[in-house]
Amino acid sequence: MSGERTEPLRPHDPRALGDYEIVGRLGEGGMGTVYLARSAAGVLVAVKVVRADLAPDDEFRRRFRSEVARARQVPPFCTAEVLDADPDHESPYLVVEYVDGPTLAHVVEERGPLTAANLHSVAIGVATALTAIHGAGVIHRDLKPRNVLLAPGSPKVIDFGIARHVEATSGHTDTSQMVGTVAYMSPERFGDGSAPLTPAADVFAWGGVVAYAGTGRTPFAADSPPATAARILTQPPDLSGLSGPLRDLVGHALEKDPANRPSARELLDLLISGPSRPAATAAALADQPDLRAAAVEAQAVTGVRVPAGPTGLTLVGYEENSIVTVPISAVPTSPPGPPPPEPRRRWFLPFAVAALVLAVVAGALMTVLGSDRGERAVASVQPTDIQPSATPSSVDTLLIDDNLTGPRFWQPKTLPAEKASCTFDGGLIAHRDTKGVYRCSGPEEGVPDNFRVEVGVRLLTEDSCAGIWFRFAPWHGYLLRVCEKNIYLGTHKDQLVATTRTFPLDIPIGVNEAATTIEIQALDGQATVLRDGVQVGTVPLADPEITGGRVLLGVYTERGAPEEGPYDVAFSNVRIWGLGSR
Repeated sequence: MSGERTEPLRPHDPRALGDYEIVGRLGEGGMGTVYLARSAAGVLVAVKVVRADLAPDDEFRRRFRSEVARARQVPPFCTAEVLDADPDHESPYLVVEYVDGPTLAHVVEERGPLTAANLHSVAIGVATALTAIHGAGVIHRDLKPRNVLLAPGSPKVIDFGIARHVEATSGHTDTSQMVGTVAYMSPERFGDGSAPLTPAADVFAWGGVVAYAGTGRTPFAADSPPATAARILTQPPDLSGLSGPLRDLVGHALEKDPANRPSARELLDLLISGPSRPAATAAALADQPDLRAAAVEAQAVTGVRVPAGPTGLTLVGYEENSIVTVPISAVPTSPPGPPPPEPRRRWFLPFAVAALVLAVVAGALMTVLGSDRGERAVASVQPTDIQPSATPSSVDTLLIDDNLTGPRFWQPKTLPAEKASCTFDGGLIAHRDTKGVYRCSGPEEGVPDNFRVEVGVRLLTEDSCAGIWFRFAPWHGYLLRVCEKNIYLGTHKDQLVATTRTFPLDIPIGVNEAATTIEIQALDGQATVLRDGVQVGTVPLADPEITGGRVLLGVYTERGAPEEGPYDVAFSNVRIWGLGSR
């Protein structure tokens, strides 16, 4: 678990669990609340406390006990080690290693794609972690950039195996609910759930994570979760921005058929000791001896080696005191050609097509719920959940509906160097100690070019402005600034904010008063801005460099504001629709 941000304890939070003193909050997720704690020996740890509705369930406790026992068998090679657990406590909890480092998602959002050496460090570290996890008989199920921590020494993967018992207890057995984040879910995840999930799904997610780390976008990026799912099912990945053997290996990991993907162990071997290993690997390992040691140990534990000749990998198995050597085919360094007429696995195709038809024809809603730590994402394909927009259209689709009272689409986040944070306290609170701008971590998927967003806004301190970014992709987009006396709409490219239009407000927005509802309708090259249902003005969206992306929320300071703050704004009840043409 990461030390990226720690929040104060709330009145109802426990102050102790077993031998652990609770000292702060690290976040919330589908499993429950994650706390920073101190052991009896004075060591900082992360404690995950199961949410109250699961605790009385005997079946959940049984699964929890089983999964914890299995997770504790995972060697701590580039993983956050499972240290302790008490499934029988009134509030069952899990204790894991506390990792002081930001998430991969946070680093890419703030700084852009990783350098070559850092990218290969992440590729090796995550492959090492998956090798250890799969070797213990565990499947991660929710590997994504927010579950990769860039810790000193080596990257660390968190939350492996935790989703399994929650999912099983919840009874998710069909395509309407599945654990994962859409952008990193493999094609077989969109089936009916009858086929068993295999480690190959994690390998697919590895490809997505490495592609995101190297390019700043997911390989099947689209303007909505249903469109992303459709691309995962039917289109090749977009790997522009990657090159050389690493690009080939990522492409191979993203094969549609899980039987064609390499194993995590094969990924690791090809990355660090294969005949076509990327040149940047040497630099990555030279600068991170801990990473090299973890990778070598993971190879030793799982018992596979790469021979000097080109004949491929050799799997060395251990049966009592004997060694059994079994040749297996080499992993190609470039994606293979078309599949044979009778593919080895056709189990997900009918259900994938059905899911795709639902998404495209019925305008299915796929929501992604979770938190920075221990989060669970739920992809929903439920046409009955779709709600019409205020301007009715048969093709309008509600994509996001979040009251912002806790981590779901938006996540807690802290940037100590900037003395800035995003937290939850009756709403999403964006804060800066000093003058400047700060964006909160929002949904990873983009929204369509034509969309409508509405959100409640409160200005909590003087000279604070609420920022609403839209069509935002690394690292530029449009920015609406909602201030006390004016609303500004313009562009935000890299570090430069330019104002296209200023709308003076007849009635100022009071500081620390009731929320005002701000609405943006982006349709056919024009943005319309409304306040509490009354149109404020329109602005052409004519910048050719801004073509689509995400909606994000944050804080911006008014022109002429003093250097020292604090500057705070609050957001509530955000809803985003995809709009059809008018």
